[in-house]
Amino acid sequence: MEIAFTLNGEAKRLTVSPATLLVELLRDGLHLTGTHIGCDTSQCGACNVLLDGEPVKSCTLLAVQCDGRTVTTVEGLAKGEALHPMQAAFREHHGLQCGFCTPGMIMAGIGIAKRHGRDISRETIAHELEGNLCRCTGYQNIVTAIQAGAKEMADA
Repeated sequence: MEIAFTLNGEAKRLTVSPATLLVELLRDGLHLTGTHIGCDTSQCGACNVLLDGEPVKSCTLLAVQCDGRTVTTVEGLAKGEALHPMQAAFREHHGLQCGFCTPGMIMAGIGIAKRHGRDISRETIAHELEGNLCRCTGYQNIVTAIQAGAKEMADA
């Protein structure tokens, strides 16, 4: 089946099997390996990408569902050398350890910031992060990074 969509600002026209998951297309077909596969059951959020600006778990989305839409992966956030404000906040506030969950957390953080704005509470962030697992940290730095990223996104 042929699909056409925008990926990280670039128009794409591809032929895919109707059963191909978006995460498979991104990683195996397009070699965008920043989107991780962590569980295959939509439990961990490591595969989060933005679909039309909203975070979605790409392990439960068929590639054909992206026809005519816009997909942004973690690779598409930075503008040249300038990191997206949420990426910069994760770096500045050490919102990572091993880094496996980080791309999905950043994408989730962008969605949280868009929904709740500049002055989001730690409690709201913690609640919104349900379904995004980090096996290394206690989430404190992730929450701090999302708070800082939300402020920077609002100020940008």
